[in-house]
Amino acid sequence: MDQHVDIGRIIKSEACIEEGIAALSAKHPQFAHSFSQTGVPPTRLRPDGFAAVLSAIMSQQVSVASARAIWGRLEDAGYDKAHTVAHATEEELRSCGLSRQKIKYAHALAHADIDFDALRNQPTAQVVATLVRVKGIGAWTAEIYAMFSLGRADVFAPGDLALQEGARILFDLPERPNEKTLRQMAQAWSPWQSVAARLLWSYYHVVKDREGIS
Repeated sequence: MDQHVDIGRIIKSEACIEEGIAALSAKHPQFAHSFSQTGVPPTRLRPDGFAAVLSAIMSQQVSVASARAIWGRLEDAGYDKAHTVAHATEEELRSCGLSRQKIKYAHALAHADIDFDALRNQPTAQVVATLVRVKGIGAWTAEIYAMFSLGRADVFAPGDLALQEGARILFDLPERPNEKTLRQMAQAWSPWQSVAARLLWSYYHVVKDREGIS
């Protein structure tokens, strides 16, 4: 596992996840309980770069199946690189299944001229700030990118509804915490916030499957 003075711990393997689980469980019995129910959650690591962010944008507010189909058409047409998307017409992108709004977002990202290689060595707050400046990218998308494409160990996505509901169940809260409240809670899980997120996601799905929570 790498360590950098600016970017903190980087998750590269299941061993990193296990280290985070041990640290969280030692301080928070709730995470020890969730781990007993879920086992080690997957790393869910993925490549970084333009395509990863574009794919995340394309996945917003559509089903997983639809997102995969749209992304497959974009890849087949060669629209998974900044320069090809920048020069693609609205009609060409629409033929791949993109809505008018998503086309605007795709063009905005393509013209943003983000140095994705440089993001790897920037603090997470700076990574998020860079990404959210692009139209169509919110905090959730930027935080998920930092978590899974850059492997940051100490980032959370408190706007995620499954994380909010998972925290409500695991910590026996009277109501589902909002984004601000959950962000404050997650500070106690530093420097392993992204491992806490993985545990909460896994725990939420285990409980949902067992009890039929929607």
